[in-house]
Amino acid sequence: MTQIKADEIAQLVGGVIEGDASVVILKPGKIEGSQTGDVTFLANPKYANFLYETKASLVIIPSDFVIEKPLSVTVIKHPMPYYAFCMVLNQYFNPHTNRVGIHETAIIHASAKIGENVYIGPYVVIEEGALIGDGVQLYPHVYIGKNAKVGNKTLFYSGVKLYAECIVGNHCIIHAGTAIGSDGFGFAPTPDGTYAKIPQIGNVIIEDHVETGANCCIDRATMGSTILRKGVKLDNMVQIAHNAEVGENTVIAGLSGVAGSTKVGKQCVIGAQVGIVGHITIADGTQIGGQTGVPKSIKEPNQQFIGSPAMPVKEAFKSQVLQRNLPELEKRVRALENIIKELKKE
Repeated sequence: MTQIKADEIAQLVGGVIEGDASVVILKPGKIEGSQTGDVTFLANPKYANFLYETKASLVIIPSDFVIEKPLSVTVIKHPMPYYAFCMVLNQYFNPHTNRVGIHETAIIHASAKIGENVYIGPYVVIEEGALIGDGVQLYPHVYIGKNAKVGNKTLFYSGVKLYAECIVGNHCIIHAGTAIGSDGFGFAPTPDGTYAKIPQIGNVIIEDHVETGANCCIDRATMGSTILRKGVKLDNMVQIAHNAEVGENTVIAGLSGVAGSTKVGKQCVIGAQVGIVGHITIADGTQIGGQTGVPKSIKEPNQQFIGSPAMPVKEAFKSQVLQRNLPELEKRVRALENIIKELKKE
């Protein structure tokens, strides 16, 4: 069992410790249900009361938090306690950082280049010319296509498919069932009313520190590249179409789709079940609420949108108020029509 002292954690996260710096930490826990030996955190003010009741041994709290009652627990003050807690989990409690070895059932082409300290699980297939970086972990049934590249310290969970010529950077996490480099949705109408497949000869480039949820689909470009820039985070079952580009540190929630050749800016936040049409641009810092449909470009940065079609939040709220009042407005209109009819009779 992992044993860490509180002052080691304070040094790791760069926080200020108050209380017993030698207290021993055994595992992480929730602030409302922790036990002796647990490390936890307080980031949401709604949970502040639990700080005075918790049985945890160490709590990471905001630097500006005002302690109003005596504490029996050691605390570390940090400007971003949730981030600090993530650092602790990654450093001491991450179960996916120490696997090393190549399983005997893995099929690896002789021309593939495999880095040091890798884990290649059962029934993994690595094709001709593929490049696997140092510290990569490939869980069972992962497929790496011809001339594909996987950067250092990247993790593929079971069933991930990386098609030929596609590139995934360093320190990425790709969850189970995700397909990277499947064909873009490209078909040309023919004279007889059928559709001819347009060969998709581009690739996908995923930069460093990207994470995708389970069962995402990132399509290869028709020509050129479909690109996820550094720090992008995708939730489960997100679709990124051919030749789309998602900017740095943009996050996209589950069941959303970005259509072909659309460029999404940096630091955007896109809610669940959002649909974005093709061949448009989304400005940096845009926030899009769940189930929004985006039919045209958003040109001004740092704006908020909801609704279908998408509209600025304030306008959308006004529209919703009007919609709720429509039945009453209809009654009033009909009443006025009746009055006009009576006046015409006179």
